[in-house]
Amino acid sequence: VVAAPKRSAKSQKFYKVLALPSVDLNALRDLLWSGAPEDDPKVRAEAWQILLGYLPPVKDRQGPGLAKKREEYEELRRRHYRPIQESGEEPGDFGVDVDATAILRQIRVDIPRTSPGLPLFSNPRIHQLLERVLYIWSIRHPASGYVQGINDIATPFVVVLLASELKCLPEDIDVDAANDEILDCVEAGSYWCLTKFLSDIQDHYTAGQPGIQQMVVKLKEIVHRIDQKLYNHLEEQGLDFLQFSFRWMNCLLLREFPFQCVIRLWDTYIAEPLEGFSSFHVYVCAVFLIYWSPQLKQMDFQQLMLFMQKLPTGKWRNQEIETLLAEAFVLKSLFHSSPNHLGAK
Repeated sequence: VVAAPKRSAKSQKFYKVLALPSVDLNALRDLLWSGAPEDDPKVRAEAWQILLGYLPPVKDRQGPGLAKKREEYEELRRRHYRPIQESGEEPGDFGVDVDATAILRQIRVDIPRTSPGLPLFSNPRIHQLLERVLYIWSIRHPASGYVQGINDIATPFVVVLLASELKCLPEDIDVDAANDEILDCVEAGSYWCLTKFLSDIQDHYTAGQPGIQQMVVKLKEIVHRIDQKLYNHLEEQGLDFLQFSFRWMNCLLLREFPFQCVIRLWDTYIAEPLEGFSSFHVYVCAVFLIYWSPQLKQMDFQQLMLFMQKLPTGKWRNQEIETLLAEAFVLKSLFHSSPNHLGAK
């Protein structure tokens, strides 16, 4: 008999909470805020799915609850997903829906560009999975529809759920080891988790992207307050905050970090209390920008633009993310207890 691998202390804490007949959501949030264990992919997947409302917190309801959600997604797939061929083949019997065709075409352009550093996302089966998830989400959310960047936001869910199903670490995922049933489970879970996650930031993707505009304004105010010299330097060089931070808001920093750092960041975002993670995200962006302040203050406009397009985070690990999160938490606490700070011009 092979002994079960010894669980880390962090894993044991999660198992203690997750094993209860009814999971205490506040206790789970507290644990996940500080990061899921890296040695046990099942724990992170379960915590994410419970806090995003996909997996019921009551043990006895988990089996039936998941089955129902998967059935609902299967029904959405049948109803909405009609592969529209580029040749102009009609989706269903109702003639070509021009919007639907345009959405699918844009998704198909974006999917091959999604997370180019991860071999997983060059796999055709994963392309098809993402295409269905993104297309169905877009058709179900006509106020925003599909916007570039949502393809990136779907990727952590696919990776975390697939690693859990295959019982391996994210970097060891072999898509060929996953049968169709596993991929169907991952697809349904990714769809429902993405839907809940985006519900906090849907105004990021409606016409004019007002949510992003507001976050950029808030980012400027925080940086002005915390690091006025940097703020003045960026102003003097004519660098508009929107030019570099639009992507930070649109893709939630997903393109700025190595993928395992993004997953760690999202542990905290998913664990953020009920008002959602979007207000906390602005503070993370502020701390991230100020981190580079000594270098940025030496640069002219051209150098700033180049540097901001590809920040040197390639060697970052969870430790750096945890420092960012801790500093952002302190910053948010200060500003929230004294919001008039934000009025400082």
